[in-house]
Amino acid sequence: MGGAELQRLFSTCPGGWPGIGLLLLRALVGFMLVAHGLAYLQDWSNSASLTLAASALAVASGFCLLSGFLTPIAGTIGVLVSLGFASSSFAAPALDLFDSKLVVVNVIVSSIAIALLGPGAFSLDALMFGPREIAIPHNLRSTKTK
Repeated sequence: MGGAELQRLFSTCPGGWPGIGLLLLRALVGFMLVAHGLAYLQDWSNSASLTLAASALAVASGFCLLSGFLTPIAGTIGVLVSLGFASSSFAAPALDLFDSKLVVVNVIVSSIAIALLGPGAFSLDALMFGPREIAIPHNLRSTKTK
């Protein structure tokens, strides 16, 4: 039997400049998803239930990306919601941030990058599931058997 490997949702939590880059990327995509979802939710009386569900998913995944919580899952949901809004026949809200196909492609590619790269050091994922230091007491390090 082989050794058990630690499984987690992301590969690394880089700090420093790469961590700041991931934070900015998450903030941009998260803000776009929250703003677009809220724009659809403003006129909820004329919306179909599928539109409301997609809008709520966009807002939820946007907030998860902003805070860095369950980042790969939130990024994947962001991709799916963006594809859904781009290819659907939903009535566009008055403030439509995704009015250009180029913006939709930007959000989709950025969400995929976030889902693949992980949250970075400045996230709730890194705080809750990030690298840990295991301290081994000195008296257990050098036990000799005779």
